[in-house]
Parts: sequence; structure tokens; C-alpha cells
Amino acid sequence: MHIVRSGASRRRSGLAAGLIAGSLALAGSASAQEISDGVVKIGIMNDRSGVYADTGGEGSVVAARLAVEDFGGTVLGAPIEIVAADHQNKADIGSNVARQWYDEDKVDAIMDLPTSSVALAVQSLSREKKKITIVSGGGSAEISGSQCSPYGFQWAYDTRALSRGTAGALVRGGDDTWFFLTADYAFGDSLQSQATEVIEANGGKVLGAVRHPLSTSDFSSFILQAQSSGAKVIGLANAGLDTSNAVKAANEFGLTQAGQKMASLLLTLTDAHSLGTKGAQGLYLTAGWYWDQDDENRAFAKRYMEKHGQMPNMLHVGTYSGVLQYLKAIKAAGTDETEAVARKLHEMPVEDLFAKKGKVLENGRMVYDMYLFQVKTPEESTGEWDLYNQIETIPGDKAYATVAESGCDVSSFPKN
Repeated sequence: MHIVRSGASRRRSGLAAGLIAGSLALAGSASAQEISDGVVKIGIMNDRSGVYADTGGEGSVVAARLAVEDFGGTVLGAPIEIVAADHQNKADIGSNVARQWYDEDKVDAIMDLPTSSVALAVQSLSREKKKITIVSGGGSAEISGSQCSPYGFQWAYDTRALSRGTAGALVRGGDDTWFFLTADYAFGDSLQSQATEVIEANGGKVLGAVRHPLSTSDFSSFILQAQSSGAKVIGLANAGLDTSNAVKAANEFGLTQAGQKMASLLLTLTDAHSLGTKGAQGLYLTAGWYWDQDDENRAFAKRYMEKHGQMPNMLHVGTYSGVLQYLKAIKAAGTDETEAVARKLHEMPVEDLFAKKGKVLENGRMVYDMYLFQVKTPEESTGEWDLYNQIETIPGDKAYATVAESGCDVSSFPKN
């Protein structure tokens, strides 16, 4: 674990130097007195060395720093610090880091949290500790569903939204028989389950599925099972390098050339870039953000590229948005006290470069429009990161579950 400090934290010595007289000191620090420990500390926890390191990793830390910079560097007169840690895709490690952050390092909130099993474990601990989590990396619908928290927020996507977009569009277009390659943990199970509901509701059928361990390098046996199923669509209920490796194996075995379609239920821009248009062309995917949608996105992507050397994906910009909204909530609440900030996060609209007219439901689910994309062919692409064609917009209230549908027991939440 290592600490990454924003430029704002270096202002503390200058602030302290200015507090030289009693009455002036009280006046100058009145705002900062509402901030516990005199600093707002945000932890970005993710996979920094494994299968999801490229889809989140240091890229999410860069995005968090940009959010701090865009907010102005301080909140209520207090500096803002970003700390980062690698949970190694293990729930016990994530929980141990979170406990240390809360008990010893005085971290106020934890964000990103890819790998749903880790996100669920950290959110559970955070509920016990009365700390805020904003999950942009973890996708299981249970995060804002049956295992929701009054202090937990799910920001960038979830398995229901991905399934409504990709699976729904393909089945309605006649691709009505599916076989799943599913990552064998909470996220993969949730993704397959949600997609199956969408497929069957639209008159389709799931012919079978096979589960694979996280961080699988050889997909040969799994691809052969999918091929022999005769399904029109091979649904990839996985993410990161697992998705990339599965697509590469499918291409080697000629699945798409033989007429079967590949549908990635979570493909980030980083994954598509690693595959290239030759390897990923034609893949359908659902995402909430793409760098080339408008001028505001392009301007942010340029800044991000200058700092990190690649274009941001949905998860990176989701982290940016979550950090920015958390800081806005602290400012609106006049304190970083958890209950007050959580109330503001539930009340305030989300309006930034990530989410237009976003709203936060009582269960912590941030609802905003999603988009169905298709990876371009090599002939269509005009540059290294020109990868997607936008096919349709999926309104947020169609993509995401209502509180009642989610299974979240909001009656157990503290009353305001």
C-alpha cells in the first residue's frame, strides 16, 4: 500500500503559517474545524497488479487526482489526500486494508473497488464502521441490491444495466440462443443471472454455460464447449484480461468466422484497445461513457492522456465522478461526518462529464443513461483509440432496477 498525495495537501504548511494570532486563527480555521482530523482522505482500492490492473489500477488514481484538481484542491478549507492500495482481487486482503485505513490511517471514504466479492466485503465493513464507499469498479447488482448499505453507493454500472443493453439488443435482433463463459465469482454469477433474465424475457434461450477461474490464461477447452453448443451468441460474463483472452481464443478457433457472435457483457475501452479493431471488431458492449462522444469528453480525455498515456475508460471516469460528487457533498453538508454526507449524496443530482442528469436512488444506485456500442472494423477506425460506434442510448430508468426491484431493504437504513 502506498500514499499518493494531491498537490492540495502541500498547502498545509502555508495554512498553518498563517494562523499567527488568536482571533485570526479562529476565523481562518472555522471551516476546517468541520473536517475530522483536518484533512479529507479518500482511498482508491483496486487491482494494481493482476487481471484488472489495466481497467482500473493506477488509471483510477489518476482520475481521482484530476477530480481533486477540478474541485479546487481543498474542501471547507481542508486539504484533500488520495491514498491507493492493491486488494489483489481477494476479499480478505481488501477487508484488511480497509480496516487499517479506517482504524489507523483515518481514511474517510473508499472508492473504485473492482472485483465484486471485494467490493461487497469492503462495503460490509464500511457499514459497520459508518464509512462511505462509492463503487465504480465492482459490478454485481447485489452491491446496491440485497447487500446494500446506507453508506454505500454504486456509481458506474452494474450487471443488470450491462445485460439490459447488450443481451437485450441482440435477442431483439434475432440472436436468441446463448452459451455463457462465466467468471467463477460473484460478478460473473450476477452477470450471467441478469443476462439470462433478459434473454428469456425477450423469448430467447440459454443453451448452457461453463465457469472458469479468475485470471484464466488458456480458454481453449471453454471455447470448444461454447462452439459445440451451437448457440448463436457466446456471452462473456467476465472482464479485463479474462475477456481479452477469451476473445483471442475464440478468434483462433474461428467462432466468428463460422457465424457465431461474441457478446462481451463488460468490455472496457482498455480491453478493446488491447485487442485492437482486428481482434475485437463487431463486438457489442454496453458502457456509460466514451471519450469521443462530445467535446467535453474529448477535452477530459486529452488531459487524462497527458498524465497517464492512454484514454480513460468508463471505470476510470466513474471514479472521477464519484470523488467529485463526494467532495461536493462534503461542501454542501458543511462537514465530512458520514451521516450528513450520505444524506447529501442521496439528495444531490449528479451533473458532470460522466453523468448527465444522474440521480441517486435510496439504495445508493446512481442512475444515468447507458449506451450500446459496437467495436469498429479496422476500415472504419481512423486512429488508435477510435474504437466504437454508438448504436443506441439506453435511458437510465430502463437500464437500472428500481429500489423495489433491487432487493435492497432500505427500511433497515437509519432514518434522517
